[in-house]
Amino acid sequence: MKKLVVSALALTLISFASVQAQTANQTTAEQSAQKEATTQKAAKADKEEKVAVKPEDLPEGIKKTIKSDEFSGWTVKKAFLVTEPDKPQYYELQVANGSQNARVKLDKEGRNVG
Repeated sequence: MKKLVVSALALTLISFASVQAQTANQTTAEQSAQKEATTQKAAKADKEEKVAVKPEDLPEGIKKTIKSDEFSGWTVKKAFLVTEPDKPQYYELQVANGSQNARVKLDKEGRNVG
């Protein structure tokens, strides 16, 4: 009977240690994934440069597009000039129409690029 109790206790301790090891491995994997995601975001931020532009200082081609029927009722809330390596510059506009919000990417001529 004594051997049975000792064996059961030993089996319980081994299974507890196994569960602890699996939890530690999962936590380490989650931390690695989080760290990788943060690194990718930082790398993207290094590649892309955004400069705020006043809506009234936007190029004429964009102003003409915003005044067209396609954007009827929409107003520009924020505008950014975006520069990315190996890509032409474009303007990212945050526009609103009542409670609706949207982002629009236009080149300096007012053509949609995004």
